[in-house]
Amino acid sequence: MLVLSRKKNESIMIGDHIEVKILSVEGDQVKLGIVAPKTVKVHRSEVFEAIQEQNKEALNMNTNLLNQLKKK
Repeated sequence: MLVLSRKKNESIMIGDHIEVKILSVEGDQVKLGIVAPKTVKVHRSEVFEAIQEQNKEALNMNTNLLNQLKKK
C-alpha cells in the first residue's frame, strides 16, 4: 500500500488518466474528487462490494436455471 499525505487542493495521479483531488478536509472527513475517463468505473468500496455480491448471486441463479432446463 502506498501512503501519501496531501493538503486541500492538492492531488495525486493514478496512471496517466486518473486524478484524485482533495476538495476539503473537515474534522475526520475528507472530500475527494476523482477525474477519470468515462470508461473507468468509480465506486465507493461498499457499493463495489454490493455489486460484486449481486453479480455472484446472478451467476448462481443462471447456473441453477441452466441445470433445471437441462433436466427438462
